[in-house]
Amino acid sequence: MEREPAGTEKPGPPGRRRRREGRTRTVRSNLLPPPGAEDPAAGAAKGERRRRRRCAQHLADNRLKTTKYTLLSFLPKNLFEQFHRPANVYFVFIALLNFVPAVNAFQPGLALAPVLFILAITAFRDLWEDYSRHRSDHKINHLGCLVFSREEKKYVNRFWKEIHVGDFVRLRCNEIFPADILLLSSSDPDGLCHIETANLDGETNLKRRQVVRGFSELVSEFNPLTFTSVIECEKPNNDLSRFRGCIIHDNGKKAGLYKENLLLRGCTLRNTDAVVGIVIYAGHETKALLNNSGPRYKRSKLERQMNCDVLWCVLLLVCMSLFSAVGHGLWIWRYQEKKSLFYVPKSDGSSLSPVTAAVYSFLTMIIVLQVLIPISLYVSIEIVKACQVYFINQDMQLYDEETDSQLQCRALNITEDLGQIQYIFSDKTGTLTENKMVFRRCTVSGVEYSHDANEGLLRDVQYRAWSTRLASSISISFSGLLTGPCCFDSAPCLCLKF
Repeated sequence: MEREPAGTEKPGPPGRRRRREGRTRTVRSNLLPPPGAEDPAAGAAKGERRRRRRCAQHLADNRLKTTKYTLLSFLPKNLFEQFHRPANVYFVFIALLNFVPAVNAFQPGLALAPVLFILAITAFRDLWEDYSRHRSDHKINHLGCLVFSREEKKYVNRFWKEIHVGDFVRLRCNEIFPADILLLSSSDPDGLCHIETANLDGETNLKRRQVVRGFSELVSEFNPLTFTSVIECEKPNNDLSRFRGCIIHDNGKKAGLYKENLLLRGCTLRNTDAVVGIVIYAGHETKALLNNSGPRYKRSKLERQMNCDVLWCVLLLVCMSLFSAVGHGLWIWRYQEKKSLFYVPKSDGSSLSPVTAAVYSFLTMIIVLQVLIPISLYVSIEIVKACQVYFINQDMQLYDEETDSQLQCRALNITEDLGQIQYIFSDKTGTLTENKMVFRRCTVSGVEYSHDANEGLLRDVQYRAWSTRLASSISISFSGLLTGPCCFDSAPCLCLKF
């Protein structure tokens, strides 16, 4: 388990010691008894130290949680995200304005129904998307791996979520690392192992990792019960290309730790039978999860364009309502003594002032002209998005029989951006092409062995490539009658340019 740096070091400047402890973490084996457990008189002090350590720093477990909402935070957080759309703010404002008796123009409940429908559809879609993340987290947290047990003195199968810092983990070929692990033993005689980092950086070429210096020379199999060294390393960070630390043995000797000794979470073990290591970072303290900023609310290009159009429509609506309010106020001010036929006085027989009448007219015209921004458009878009998600998930042409899996639409609010590719970035030619190596011939003890079929195939391919290059380099120019050195006289002739 992770512990505070021991207090037996030589006393130094307090400020420097605090800065050093803040930059590093100390990891010990979870198989070792707590310090002072063998001394009965130190029981009270041991409990006090353990309580202080537990309060001083929180040890992250290996549980993965990528969901965005909880039962209590779903409604406020989802409404806050939905009100980032200007149209939703506008429609809610219009619906609430209809509840004011002095300015309402339509039935209040009827104006509120389409707004609630849009908010409910979007909330249900976000809830389903977050529930899909929860199911994915549950599946990953319940993956199995071999962890050494102090009680049974052997490796037992445990879930990923039950792994803690200081546990010893044994992994076999083609298994995924559940946490950031320091490599202590490998089945390879040279103390090497190969990992695939495609889940982190997309690279499928294998990378080599080395057992910590001092452990690769072990003749017998590594026994976690005999591991009594102390590991000092840097605090959790998101730098995938850097790892610094040291391992301190009982005799006081130190060995450096580098990125070649660290197995990152999400990588896959390849071409190695088995490896054993101690967990350094777990859960959301691993480098892979520290580089994951978490789920965010995505907006499609169509939605961003609609938000801009809505703002222009609102500006036009305000101008039209303002023009109507100013005209109504001027009419009341100029013809205040002459009551028009359509004028309705107040209950006490008095009339409104021109300013008050203009304000009421402004709000009433906003309600009357609200159709300038059609709410039916947003209702139709939400229904179309839901239908698109259903048809994408049920498309049989996107079904993989080998893995028995279908396409999963995880971002339900950007389906209209599917297939709209504007740029393609490639770091090398092998990304877009397929390189194949074909056996042609070999020489064994001076005797040449050739593969006639592959030789003929390659000869045909080379001939077709040569013909294509030759045809593209020949240009026949019929530019008219030319005179050149190919002519024996000054008579006109036709020249072909090669």
